[in-house]
Amino acid sequence: MHSNHLFEYAVIRVVPKVEREEFLNVGIILYCRDLDFLQTVYHLNENKLKAFYKEDCQEELEKNLAAFSSIAAGENKTSPIARLDIASRFRWLTATRSTILQTSKVHPGFCEEPKVMMEKLFVQYV
Repeated sequence: MHSNHLFEYAVIRVVPKVEREEFLNVGIILYCRDLDFLQTVYHLNENKLKAFYKEDCQEELEKNLAAFSSIAAGENKTSPIARLDIASRFRWLTATRSTILQTSKVHPGFCEEPKVMMEKLFVQYV
């Protein structure tokens, strides 16, 4: 019998001009404590990005999003943030910040499979 697990997620956003408060949804970060799950999925749509921001920042954003995913996965053990426990990494990644890469507020839900839910949210919001 499958059971539902509490999960939390946030939408990953690119905010090219912070002062204008316009953003482009580019990914999802999802955390499920019960299943020790923390992952991101993202995609930068170059055409949409250029509509928001005329400067070429795709390469830098890809690098920053890859670092975001690496921290979520706890892969880079030389990073003090990546060495934190899974809940602390999620909280750090979803903390409010005024940079080009931000997340929405954190939202809760229940799911059986966090990876499946992450993909559903990605299709819905990105």
